[in-house]
Amino acid sequence: MNSHTDFTNGKIIPLLLRFVGPVFLALLLQIMYGAVDMMIVGKFAGAADVSAVATGSQIMFTVTSFVSSLAMGITVLIGEKIGMGLPKEGGKIVGSGILLFAAVAIVMTAILALLSPQLASVMLAPPEAFSRTTNYIRICGLGSAVIIAYNLIGSIFRGLGDSRTPLITVAIACAFNIAVDLLLVAGFHLGAEGTAAATVAAQLVSVLVSLWLIKKKTLPFDFSRGSIRWDGKIVKKILSLGTPIALQDFLVGISFLVVLAIVNSLGLIASAGVGVAEKVCGLIMLIPLAFMQSMSAFVAQNRGAGKLKRAVQGLWSAIAVSTAAGVVMFYVTFFHGSLLAGFFANEPEVIAAAAEYLKAYAVDCLLTCFLFCFIGFFNGMEYTRFVMIQGIAGAFLMRIPVAYFMSRQTPVSLFRVGLSTPCSTLLQIILCFICFAVWKKKNQTVQQVC
Repeated sequence: MNSHTDFTNGKIIPLLLRFVGPVFLALLLQIMYGAVDMMIVGKFAGAADVSAVATGSQIMFTVTSFVSSLAMGITVLIGEKIGMGLPKEGGKIVGSGILLFAAVAIVMTAILALLSPQLASVMLAPPEAFSRTTNYIRICGLGSAVIIAYNLIGSIFRGLGDSRTPLITVAIACAFNIAVDLLLVAGFHLGAEGTAAATVAAQLVSVLVSLWLIKKKTLPFDFSRGSIRWDGKIVKKILSLGTPIALQDFLVGISFLVVLAIVNSLGLIASAGVGVAEKVCGLIMLIPLAFMQSMSAFVAQNRGAGKLKRAVQGLWSAIAVSTAAGVVMFYVTFFHGSLLAGFFANEPEVIAAAAEYLKAYAVDCLLTCFLFCFIGFFNGMEYTRFVMIQGIAGAFLMRIPVAYFMSRQTPVSLFRVGLSTPCSTLLQIILCFICFAVWKKKNQTVQQVC
């Protein structure tokens, strides 16, 4: 079975849509890990458990984003080798990547398992939810190796142009997660701790299924146990590509954690409401996220093949399709936020708080269609340092200051606090257009399609 996609030839939009579809569904199912957690906790537990899952899952999302972004170095590197007609180099890349991420897993496990109380304290977890938040972080932290392995495998498949295999594995894991969630939370009433255990168990299933499917696939490179060797040059290249992206995502994640800490200081209902809104947001942002990941693979292959014009054409095509979807998401989120929030909570006060916060995210739906496609483009072009700079600028020059300022206004409005996110996105888009103009001048051959 060979599902490698050649992005360097053929009509762009059909190619992108065929690749984006499975990526979108895989992201949807992956988001459902957290969404199902919040939904089941919201239905079978109280506001304290909802707050604990909201805070704890945001910390784990930050960690997972860091790992996934670091693994983007593998995605881009494999994609370039395929575009250059050197797919056999992939075995060496994968082997070095396994050892690199094994080291990352050890460090992450130690930090999260040992420092979970301190992390809950820094996040200003409400007193009623403090112990549950600590336990959630610790349990997920002990499963860090599984989470890292899942993201590493996904990055390898995306670099090969294969978005179907990750979809299959995450679908199986999501079904498993729902079953275990219902058993532990609805059946045994374990609350936030039960959701954490279910999430780790589900990702373990995903990793095991992925390894089984790899044996059934025809890979474009040779890989065996002997391929698992530390190659300093390859590791350095993976880190040079992935570290700026990972650092950017980590610091952006920190900025969201700071915003959540600001919201936590406003009380349990605000904390639970924003936690619910973040889960809804994870769903409505899936399409631009799918295009971002797809653009990285698309651009990396075309860059490796020397087809810069085609890479730019892919960028504009992705923006057009993503924007059409963004308009629909804006309407649903802005005018029907309470309906969406109702899937994750029962308490009217929590639903109302979530709906108010979601109005700000509705505005962001119209902006991320541009931003995420640009980020995918620049990642594929190896402009990862710029991606890091624009992300940090948006987070620390806009998101945190605006959120803090709005939280100090009377009366407090979660909508105004939430506007910190689209303000950040707008600044990042401006920086992306400036960088694109600079890149265009350096590559005169693509002028006519820019």
